[in-house]
Amino acid sequence: MSEKTALLVDKHVEFIKSLDKKQDELEYWMTEHLRVSGIYWGLVALHLMRRQDALDRDKLISYILKCQNADGGFGGHINHDSHLLYTMSAVQILLMLNALDQIDSQKVTRFVVSLQDKNGQVSGDEWGERDTRFAFISVAILTILGTEDQLDHQGILQYVLDSMNYDGGFGSGPGGESHAAQVYTCLACLALLGELGRVNRERLSNWLAERQLDNGGLNGRPQKLEDVCYSWWVLSSLEILNRVHWIEREKLCEFILKAQDEEKGGIADRPGDMADVYHTCFGIAGLSLAGFGGLEDIDPVFCMPKNVIEQAGLAKWVTRVPKEWK
Repeated sequence: MSEKTALLVDKHVEFIKSLDKKQDELEYWMTEHLRVSGIYWGLVALHLMRRQDALDRDKLISYILKCQNADGGFGGHINHDSHLLYTMSAVQILLMLNALDQIDSQKVTRFVVSLQDKNGQVSGDEWGERDTRFAFISVAILTILGTEDQLDHQGILQYVLDSMNYDGGFGSGPGGESHAAQVYTCLACLALLGELGRVNRERLSNWLAERQLDNGGLNGRPQKLEDVCYSWWVLSSLEILNRVHWIEREKLCEFILKAQDEEKGGIADRPGDMADVYHTCFGIAGLSLAGFGGLEDIDPVFCMPKNVIEQAGLAKWVTRVPKEWK
């Protein structure tokens, strides 16, 4: 196997380990608000490459705990405002590190529940931004913590269904254009709620399969460029629909591998661009879903290794997939 078709595991591990050592670079400080998410992206990639011990577990746990605020939520960095996005990443990190017992689950639950309004819609933070991402994240966090019954599921379900479009896809909210990332969040939410039967499987599968371009890469919506991150957003949805075979997986793997930085490690959004940890994570996640050898399997709903999800008893959503989909 040539370097062009091989996953450069050692280089990617070193790339991820180096991210916290670039404190003399402006980019390090400009992305401070993404620190928690960056750790999540890096840790997922390391787990999938079976190199999860490359980072210091105790240091990671200590840092994540310092990012929790008095309201129970987590910020993107120490002393940053709480937000559902970073709370989700923090909970995922602690689950992968087998350290969920180090936080008060009820305190986190109260923060999440406080962001749901009387109509069942969920905001990302106290300032009120609403998005189908937050509907999924609220359900996912509380499912991981075992407190999902404290949410108004019916309100969330209705918001997600109202965001479904004629093409089978989902937008960021009612009336929003279908987008692959929003499709994932809505499908994953419906999977956790046991409501996947509400989806037009054929129409949505076709829309997702049409995201593949001639170069093998996937885009997020019609008339847009290919991007490695959609290897996750599209394939995770197709995996939930049991339709991953509807795309040319070998061509997709070739596209992802060509986006690797062969000198410094990491994966970029497309070949020739600068690598970053976000695309490294979702590129490797896409490879896992596409069946590329040597990687751990990834759960398409929780975006964490399947072995972690199974050990935590969180794979129950699989039993609620419509029988005719299997």
